[in-house]
Amino acid sequence: MSEEKMMSKKKPAYPVNKKLDGYLSRYSRKIEIPIFYEDLLRFSGSIIVYDSEGEDTLWVRVYYSDFEREEIDISLKKVYSILHSDGSDRILDYLTVDAVDYCTFGNSKPFRIKIRNILNDNYTYFYVKKTDASRVYGLELEHMLSPYNLNFLVYGDTLIEEHIAGIPGDVFIHDMLPKCTEAEKAQLAKEFVKFNERCMIRLLGDMRSYNYVIVPVHDFDHVVYKIRAIDFDQQCFEGKLKVYRPQFFKENFQMVELVRSKLQKNSVDQYKIEERSIVAKRIISSGNRIKRLVGISKTDDISLEENIEKLKMEIYELTKDLNFKKCNTMGEVLSLALDFVKRNYQDVNMTQIFG
Repeated sequence: MSEEKMMSKKKPAYPVNKKLDGYLSRYSRKIEIPIFYEDLLRFSGSIIVYDSEGEDTLWVRVYYSDFEREEIDISLKKVYSILHSDGSDRILDYLTVDAVDYCTFGNSKPFRIKIRNILNDNYTYFYVKKTDASRVYGLELEHMLSPYNLNFLVYGDTLIEEHIAGIPGDVFIHDMLPKCTEAEKAQLAKEFVKFNERCMIRLLGDMRSYNYVIVPVHDFDHVVYKIRAIDFDQQCFEGKLKVYRPQFFKENFQMVELVRSKLQKNSVDQYKIEERSIVAKRIISSGNRIKRLVGISKTDDISLEENIEKLKMEIYELTKDLNFKKCNTMGEVLSLALDFVKRNYQDVNMTQIFG
C-alpha cells in the first residue's frame, strides 16, 4: 500500500495550549533554556553528512559565523547540563560541541547536537525541535506506557529531546537481520508483535522502519532485541487505524514476514494479550499523571475532524464499543481506547479470581 493512501501528505504542527503547558510545569518538563530552535536556524552554511558507506544521510552539518558560534556553543552546553545534570555551569569547561546537524527530511526538521566530554572523549546527542502538541503527547505517553523512560524539556516554541540509542530499523533490516540466528529472528518476531500492539493501543502512528530503533541487549550467552519508537510526530492524528499498526507499512514487510515464518497464530495472540496486559498495568500504575494528560487531550485540538470521524468508526468496528461513536475529539478516542484496554484487563483478572 502506498504511503499517499496510508497517510496525509503533511501533518500541521499544533500549539501547546494552556492546560498542557500547566501539565508540563507540574511535572518539570517546562524549564527555561538559554537557546531557541529559531536561534539555530541562523547558520551561515552547511555540508552534507554521509554515512560510512558514502550514502547521503539527509542530514547536513551546519556552521555559524565566529560571533554566533561562541554564543551558540555556550548555550548548547548549558542545555546539556539542564537535560542531563543539575543545570549548573561547573561542567561546561569539560564539554565541547562537536557538531550541529540539521535534518532536511520529515516534518520536524530537527537539529542534532553532538556534545563531547573533552576529558575522556565520551559523547552523546540531544535534539532541538519546534514544539508540537502531538509530539509532546507522544513523548509523555511513551514515558508512561512503554518500558522506557524519556527525558525532554519544553520552553516556548522549542522542544529538547534526549537521544534514543539504537540501530535504525531500516539499517538493521537491511544489514543485520540476514545475519541473525534463527533463535534471534524468532525473538525479533515476538518483539515486533508486541511493538505493533503497543503502538495501536496508544495511537502512535507512522512507525515505518526509520522511525524506530532496534536495541540489542546482551543477556548471559545470547542477545535480546528490543524495539523503541524514536519519532512521535504522528501521535493521535491520522484517521486510518492501519497507520497506528506498523505491520501495514511496506518498510516493515520483512519484519511481518519474520512473524509469519517464526510464530504460530496462538503465539501471536499470546504476545498481543501479554502486551495489552502490560500496558493496562502501566495505565493503572501511572495514576493521576496519565489521567491529567488524557483529560487535557480530550479538549485539545490535535487532529482534523474528518480524521476523528474515520478513526472512531474504525475502532468501533473493531471493538463494538458504542462509546467510540460519541467521540468528538481525538483525545476522547485515545481515552476510550486506553479505558477499553484497562477495563478488559481488569475484567479478565476478576473473572480468574472469582470465576
